[in-house]
Amino acid sequence: MKELLELYFAFFRIGLFTFGGGMAMLPMLTKEIVEDKKWATNEEILNYFAIGQCTPGIIAINTATFIGTKRKGAVGGFVATLGMISPSLIIILVIAAALSQVMQYEIVGHIFAGIRLGVAALVTQSLINILKSGIKDVFGIIFYVVMLALCLALDLSPIYVVIIGVVVGVARIRLIDKKERKKL
Repeated sequence: MKELLELYFAFFRIGLFTFGGGMAMLPMLTKEIVEDKKWATNEEILNYFAIGQCTPGIIAINTATFIGTKRKGAVGGFVATLGMISPSLIIILVIAAALSQVMQYEIVGHIFAGIRLGVAALVTQSLINILKSGIKDVFGIIFYVVMLALCLALDLSPIYVVIIGVVVGVARIRLIDKKERKKL
């Protein structure tokens, strides 16, 4: 029961202080789950994000579900997910009740503009962390540049990007294995 409460409140904090979606939560998730709690590694978090990106639902919730399930099975997945969504539900209910009364004030528009800029900084930080973790050699740089160009030019769906990544990763490992076998 203690670990279930820890799961709930860890994800409650992440959900409470994360604005801007899944990518914006990556720094806080890394700090809380990887560094402080040691419930997952950086590699696992990136894998959860990759899977969460190509599965239905919100990345943050999918990631909470994956980590909770890893820790305490289906109940842990449910508790972590509940912890992640609870702050949003509470905040949305409060905002919905008050928003129509405060939106006409100019300062509210400025507040939201400031929040968007802060979220942009968090997303940029997450992108840099992902690049550092994901690009380990010249092949990684080339693959990243090619995929980025394809995404920008063709507006590829994330699903296609992930599928291409899987195919290239499997092909690369098979080529490396074949070369290693030839050396023996």
